[in-house]
Amino acid sequence: MNHSNPEHARLRRAFLKGSLATGAAIAGAAMLGQPKAFAQTSESLTNGDVAILKFLAAAELIEADLWQQYAELGGVTQGTQNQYQVALQNLDSDGSQYISSNTLDEVSHADFLNAYLIFKGEEPVNFDRFRTLPSSTARLPTRRRFTLALSSKVGRVSTRLSASRCLAPKS
Repeated sequence: MNHSNPEHARLRRAFLKGSLATGAAIAGAAMLGQPKAFAQTSESLTNGDVAILKFLAAAELIEADLWQQYAELGGVTQGTQNQYQVALQNLDSDGSQYISSNTLDEVSHADFLNAYLIFKGEEPVNFDRFRTLPSSTARLPTRRRFTLALSSKVGRVSTRLSASRCLAPKS
C-alpha cells in the first residue's frame, strides 16, 4: 500500500471529514428529541446534590486561596520582579503568567459553583470568617488568609475550619 500518494491522502481526509460531519449531524438530531439532554430542568436540587456542590465550592475556594498566595510570590506583577520571579523566569519564561492564569481559573471555578448554588436557592460557601492569617510578605498584603501556604509560623496556628458547619446543606 502506497501511503505517499497525494490522491490517497486527499481521499482519506475527505472521508474523515464527511464521517465526522455525518456523526455530528446524527448526534445533533438525536439530541433534539431528548428534553433532558443537557440536564436543564427547573427542579430543585437534592440534599446530596447541594452537599456535593458545596464540597466542590469549598475545595475551589481553598485552591483559589493557595493559588492567590502563589501569585503574590511568583505571578505577573507591575514593575520590578522579586528574586523568586527572576529565578522562575530562568526555569520557565511563562511561569509567572501560568501562575496568574491558574489563579484566575480557580477563582472563577469557586465563583461559578457559588453562583449556581445561589441560582438554585441555596446558600453559597463563604470562608471569609476564617480569613484571619496575614497575606504573604513577598509583596504588599492584599487580603487575609484562611490557608497558610507561605507562612513559617505553621506550628502556632490552630485550624478553626469546621467543615460540617460550612458545608452542611440547608434543612
